[in-house]
Amino acid sequence: MIVLVPDAPINLADDPTVTTRSVIRFTWSPAASDGGSPILSYTVTYDESVGNLGTVLKTGITDTSYTSDITILPGRTY
Repeated sequence: MIVLVPDAPINLADDPTVTTRSVIRFTWSPAASDGGSPILSYTVTYDESVGNLGTVLKTGITDTSYTSDITILPGRTY
């Protein structure tokens, strides 16, 4: 059995109708290719520097959006 890795989700975007300095909402579209198996859930991570492995915010997301109460600091790239 050959198992393929799915593509990354596409159209990742911030939802400006919800996002503030203390809350951020991401939305995305499913990947173009699921690798041959249905996508069961997503994991949202973030990092504050290139090359960082990232911090897991949430696992087991079954929708194509996520809202977090992470504090967003001005002048930083996430």
